[in-house]
Amino acid sequence: MTGKLVFVNRYFHPDQSATSQLLTDLTRGLAARGFDVHVVCSRQLYDDPSARLPSREALCGVQVHRVVTTRFGRTGLWGRAMDYASFYVSCAAELLRCVGRNDVLVAKTDPPLLSFVAAPIAKLKRAALVNWQQDVFPEVAAVLGANPFPAWLCHVLGRLRDDTLRVAHRNVVISERMSEYFVSRGIPAASIRRIENWTDDDAVRVKPTAASKLRAQLELAGRFVVGYSGNLGRAHEFETLLSAAEALRDDPTFVFLMVGGGAKMVELENAVRVRKLQNFRFLPYQPRESLEDSLAAADVHLVSLRPALEGLILPSKVYGILAAGRPLLFIGDPDGDVGRLVERADCGRVIGVGDGAALTRVLRSLNEDPIEVLRMGANAREVLRREYSAQSAFERWARLLDEVGQPRDL
Repeated sequence: MTGKLVFVNRYFHPDQSATSQLLTDLTRGLAARGFDVHVVCSRQLYDDPSARLPSREALCGVQVHRVVTTRFGRTGLWGRAMDYASFYVSCAAELLRCVGRNDVLVAKTDPPLLSFVAAPIAKLKRAALVNWQQDVFPEVAAVLGANPFPAWLCHVLGRLRDDTLRVAHRNVVISERMSEYFVSRGIPAASIRRIENWTDDDAVRVKPTAASKLRAQLELAGRFVVGYSGNLGRAHEFETLLSAAEALRDDPTFVFLMVGGGAKMVELENAVRVRKLQNFRFLPYQPRESLEDSLAAADVHLVSLRPALEGLILPSKVYGILAAGRPLLFIGDPDGDVGRLVERADCGRVIGVGDGAALTRVLRSLNEDPIEVLRMGANAREVLRREYSAQSAFERWARLLDEVGQPRDL
């Protein structure tokens, strides 16, 4: 491409949330390939609204432009809305300043509907617009019951969002079901490119359970450890897991290792306490450099997603599990993106939401068949290496950006 590459997203800093880390990985990878990469973001951290990062900074060849916003944080709905609004205004001003003709402007989805800001600026500046859809708003908020807008306004916002997707040069989606969803809404299939999220297969490698320091610290040798790593929020459910844990409460072989946080994690801890279950261990988020070891502590890993959210989001924790070479037990829709992956790659099992008995049977069966656990784990690592490695994703992004970044007479 001939111009600059400008990403816009509210957060940009190493060791932040999963989707922000993806942006860090991608921009560094593209800069290493010779792209002139810029990022417009806020001066805050994902988990620290009081942070005051530098307004200008160069990180591994990436030029970072940080704008001033309000600092209410993520706790209150209206405070978060104010932070969103101030970011829209500030980033619009910065984009008007730094985006030029033949540049490529890539708009992510944090905050939601960022394409509303990016689309008119790209048109005015004669830049190419690429929308990078990590999730689908306002539909996600409506399903989660977290939407402050009335139904008629959500309908209007959805139609306006679709208009910004139709005028984009490309729309990058992260899953097959998301692609299907946008096509069903009339977004031209020719504008859609599917580039799944990834994990660095050099940073997370296959490690035997016996070599995990975390497993040793928790004295879990000889146990069958069922892991969960990452956010457990409103998009997920824990009732199926809790039902299986209750069925296995008198079997000392099984232990459920929950590493992470989120609203549902707090609810699960409370439920475990009320039921006096002794087969759970809860830990906070672990540092990124410890991810390989913490994932290796479990024999199998759980992922869940409410079926109503299929095509709207995809749990990014899937790729770390694949990289660690562990079977993936998915609680959700068999015809969803993760369900299709598990069946296609033969790298785990799919359990219906609410079917605790089926999850219990699967866990008992895998505990009795360590060869099957190793086989599915090897399949998981192979599909990660073949389809979801970081280098593969960077190459696909580079080809797309070269494609849309050619000089245009507009």
